[in-house]
Amino acid sequence: MANGNSKVLTAEQELKLRQPIAEHVGEIQAKINSLREDGTDQVVSLQNKIDGIKRDKSRTKSERESAIAKIQKELETAKAVEAKNKDEISKLISKAEAYLKEHFDKDYYEPVKASCEAEKAEAKAAYQKRLAELEKEHKETVAKLSDHQEIKDENYVYKNRQFDAKVELEQNLQQIKDCRHAAYSYKYHLIDMLRMSKFTFLETSAQKWENYKYTFNRRAFLLQNGLYIAIILIFVALCIITPMVKGSPLLTYNNVLNILQQASPRMFLALGVAGLILLAGTDLSVGRMVGMGMTTATIIMHQGVNTGGVFGHIFDFTGMSIGGRMILALVMCILLCTFFTTLAGFFTAKFKMHPFISTMANMLMIFGLVTYATKGVSFGAIEPSIPAIIIPKVNGFPTIILWAVAAIVIVWFIWNKTTFGKNLYAVGGNAEAAAVSGISVFAVTVGAFVLAGILYGFGSWLECARMVGSGSAAYGQGWETDAIAACVVGGVSFTGGIGKISGVVVGVLIFTALTYSLTILGIDTNLQFVFSGIIILVAVTLDCLKYVQKK
Repeated sequence: MANGNSKVLTAEQELKLRQPIAEHVGEIQAKINSLREDGTDQVVSLQNKIDGIKRDKSRTKSERESAIAKIQKELETAKAVEAKNKDEISKLISKAEAYLKEHFDKDYYEPVKASCEAEKAEAKAAYQKRLAELEKEHKETVAKLSDHQEIKDENYVYKNRQFDAKVELEQNLQQIKDCRHAAYSYKYHLIDMLRMSKFTFLETSAQKWENYKYTFNRRAFLLQNGLYIAIILIFVALCIITPMVKGSPLLTYNNVLNILQQASPRMFLALGVAGLILLAGTDLSVGRMVGMGMTTATIIMHQGVNTGGVFGHIFDFTGMSIGGRMILALVMCILLCTFFTTLAGFFTAKFKMHPFISTMANMLMIFGLVTYATKGVSFGAIEPSIPAIIIPKVNGFPTIILWAVAAIVIVWFIWNKTTFGKNLYAVGGNAEAAAVSGISVFAVTVGAFVLAGILYGFGSWLECARMVGSGSAAYGQGWETDAIAACVVGGVSFTGGIGKISGVVVGVLIFTALTYSLTILGIDTNLQFVFSGIIILVAVTLDCLKYVQKK
């Protein structure tokens, strides 16, 4: 036994425990291999040959067909042998698995597991003993010193020794962990050989769970999911508090639908911002884009003649069909939003201007122009029939959610399945390296801003339909913070090149749900802004910590 401890196995003793299992299953495996030699193995080999011939472009079609025809005869013979030996092989596999079930855990894995636990306790005890020794030595050394610098140096040495002891402990614990994991995995190695990598669902699940436990790191887990856990706990608390305060539960069917409805237009905005954050940028003009889009859509789809003017001109679109007005409103929203995002994108890409500056300029220009043009007035309601056409409710289900789902699918496809999406990640990760590899950083950057503008236009148009108009320059104030917060909470990194669409979706839903819950509880809107700011700060802090950890 290791170090005289009867509970800790040496490497030789562990191998001795495993030997009977390896020999017994090995004998069965040898019989199976013999039966597979002229059957299954030959089938696999011949099939690979056929696949190789099919890919061989140096041969003519007739040559390939002739070669394949010859191999097909051998393949049929091999398949016949495989079929003949199938039952016998199955019996041998069952015999081996029955033996493993009876002996593996009892005779091998459980003793190894117990040994690892004992060794772990031993390593921790040794670590505590080492710390005590270091502390004693440190106190004795300091007692002999009088010079301030010498005492300072000794303290530094003491901390380094403590750190070395901790590193040694972590290395020992990792070795113990590796030993236990290797023992556990050996069973599936044997099954893998027996069945040629064909595992059952339960076996696959068991291996995944074991691998998760083996690779689990508490620090990494908390950095990755700490904010989610905190927000979920807050939301659970709100679910408990709401019935007490308001007398009705928070998570009702109607409330969930309301949250999803509110989240749908915001999803477009967050997806647009996410592309810019992926480039290590941001967009401060989102809220003003919404205000501009809402105003534009309300003017075009207004119920009757507009009561307010734009630069003194009163618009009247009542002569157009409802369908024509809806399409025109959408096109104008997209064009206006895309114009300004392209403008910001051009300055960002051409002059290496940080998106913070270019989009801030957009924010000021848009708000100033729309407010001046409209005198800051609200344009009232749109035609009441339009929302029922754009976002009808089917059996009480709001179809505006389907618009958001479509946007998610499309943007996911762009990010993950197109050259532009791959280039987006590349430029965000390292623009210089991307440029050297032949990627146009200018085109990718401007493209990301154009895509954002299209999404902003769609989002503001849908928001106009959802709110039945009431567009004004002030509408959308603070929406940029919600969109940015949703992205960072969803794991889109400000360092660039890191982020998933699924994270953005989760972020939007989390923020919308929390805002809705706080509103139901009667929490002041200004306090909600404080709450959002704290979440952004914590999310970005965790993101920075993850980045530092990687480096």
